[in-house]
Amino acid sequence: MDGEIGNEEMRELLDADGTEIIDIRSPAAFRRGHIPGSENVPLPSLVDSVEQFDDAERVVTVCPKGKSSVQAARLIASYEGFDGRVESFEPGLTGWDGGFAEGDGAASDGGSEGAGADSTPADEGPDAPF
Repeated sequence: MDGEIGNEEMRELLDADGTEIIDIRSPAAFRRGHIPGSENVPLPSLVDSVEQFDDAERVVTVCPKGKSSVQAARLIASYEGFDGRVESFEPGLTGWDGGFAEGDGAASDGGSEGAGADSTPADEGPDAPF
């Protein structure tokens, strides 16, 4: 793992080619709101999906509080086929100040709490698998 990044660097990466932003929360939490341009790869399935990052120049992992994403970044960095840069988003989604993209509305949580520009997705994220 190459370290952690903050809000300013994350905002710059949103427009960068070759960077993959990986949100490790559940699909339902991702649909409620996520960092624009991020991809959902839930932490429990990351081990089976890690090869999809072989060609990425840079990967940034994201979770609610910036803790599980460190473990996800370490997992990706340890994969033999990956030789890019991998970092964790340190403040997590609770500290993201760049606004949220809303999902497809397929989440059926029944509540009106979602993610908007001034709110944070309400999800504690997955437990670490190791």
